[in-house]
Amino acid sequence: MKIQNFKHFQPRLVLLIYMVLIFQLVLTSCAPDDKEKIFVIKFPHVTAPATPKGQGAERLRQLVDERLGGRVKVEIYPSSQLMNDDDSLEALAFGEVQMIAVSLSKFDRLSPRFQVFDLPFLFTDLQEVEEFQASETGLMLLRTIENKGFLGLGFWHNGMKQFGAPIPLNNPADAAGLKFRIMVSDVLQAQILAMDAVPQKMAFSEVYQALQSGAIDGQENTWSNIWSQKFFEVQPYITQSNHGYLGYLLAVNTEFWRTLPDDIRTELEAIVAEVTAEVNARAEAINLEHRDLVLATGKSVLVELSEKDLEDWRAMMRPVWDQFADEIGDDVMQATAAGKVH
Repeated sequence: MKIQNFKHFQPRLVLLIYMVLIFQLVLTSCAPDDKEKIFVIKFPHVTAPATPKGQGAERLRQLVDERLGGRVKVEIYPSSQLMNDDDSLEALAFGEVQMIAVSLSKFDRLSPRFQVFDLPFLFTDLQEVEEFQASETGLMLLRTIENKGFLGLGFWHNGMKQFGAPIPLNNPADAAGLKFRIMVSDVLQAQILAMDAVPQKMAFSEVYQALQSGAIDGQENTWSNIWSQKFFEVQPYITQSNHGYLGYLLAVNTEFWRTLPDDIRTELEAIVAEVTAEVNARAEAINLEHRDLVLATGKSVLVELSEKDLEDWRAMMRPVWDQFADEIGDDVMQATAAGKVH
């Protein structure tokens, strides 16, 4: 009886298997292969299109269109149109966006080594920053959070930071009691506290209104951000301190990057290297241009520091290095120009 039943159902079973195989074959033939699939890279950022980062993002999109058009599409969302920096970090980790260029300050929550970029007066200028970033230690930082879903492709400069305030800041004592907006960073918080001032953590997109309303008294930023965000309209004095570095980690979602076809990934790496060199070469010129534009409005007075003033500022900030040196690591500290001297 069992044999008879088996013989009875065997043709149907064979037919069913045959139909499943045919269905799978049809699905496979209809599914696009890697050469037909379009890979979308969503790239949100918070700065204006005219800033170094904004120009870099647009240049990257242009080169991808030229060299990988039809296979890769880069969608740029500037000026916090899609999300702020904190949200973009989470979105990248979960694969909701594929690329970000977020301030290096934001990555200290993933690795304390990134705190080196926030130390006040550690870097004299962008040349020193670039030498550190190109060093073996600097390049190591690109991959240090790869296991957390963030693969660094390069460092993008914005520029050196200046202090904006309602009064001239000739020396650190002038800042006592003032409220300064900062990014979420333990180092930047310690920096403001060292000035006997009050740190206020706040999103970049909220700074102008907070200055205008008096919720904060001052902020620190590059000339390109001061110009593009019109902070000069609500900051009577800008002290040219060059006290800190503002730069970005251009990062991608690790899993997304690994799933790209080899030829696409290789070409994207070449494009990123080219754009990174362009962004960093242009950053200082853009900031100088925007400084002149700010001063030409006559709405902000430039406060230039004497060498004696700068020495006072450096002396007050130096303990911040000691406070975070152990967390950052001696190898990282020693790889900077200042670390090699001290």
